Amino acid sequence: MSTISLFALAGAMFLLAITPGPGVFATVARALASGFKHSAFVVAGIVVGDLIFLLSAIFGLSAIAANLHGLFVAIKYAGAAYLIFVGIKLWREKPKQIQISGITGKSWKSNFLTGLFITLGNPKVILFYLGFLPTFVDLSSLSGTDIFAIASVVSIVLGSTMLAYGFAAANTRSLFQNTRSQRFMNRSAGSTMILTGVVLATKT
Repeated sequence: MSTISLFALAGAMFLLAITPGPGVFATVARALASGFKHSAFVVAGIVVGDLIFLLSAIFGLSAIAANLHGLFVAIKYAGAAYLIFVGIKLWREKPKQIQISGITGKSWKSNFLTGLFITLGNPKVILFYLGFLPTFVDLSSLSGTDIFAIASVVSIVLGSTMLAYGFAAANTRSLFQNTRSQRFMNRSAGSTMILTGVVLATKT
């Protein structure tokens, strides 16, 4: 996997990670209720959950790419359509007045499991990876080093973005109540998803 592909993956992951969703709201809620340190364990759980889905997608798609080319092509186009659909939905979504409440439970285990189960309970995450990875990765020739590099990029970008949300929430509420900020994040992520879907559909 080339360095350029890794940087492209990191940039796309960042734009997608900043989009408010269940993981962001859980991180923000914990930071508001108990402070930044507690929210960090929620973030750890979210990252682990994403890695589980990421590795499932990598090994599942690699097997399909190696043995069932026709089915892989069908999954590729389905993934492209899904990314474009979600991107359009994000672009058109109107900013909302977000009401954030605290999460019960203050132990690190409780916080970690909160983040983990939020991700594992969201099947859209693995659907995203199924459609997203083929844009940046040649699944038929992945090495152990490539898989480690991809997992590292996802962990660092997703983790640092979520931690930034937790830090901001622990210090100010304005980021999550500003409709202009919400609109910018939604449209940035939506544009990235649409572009990724188009590239995936046209890639040979």
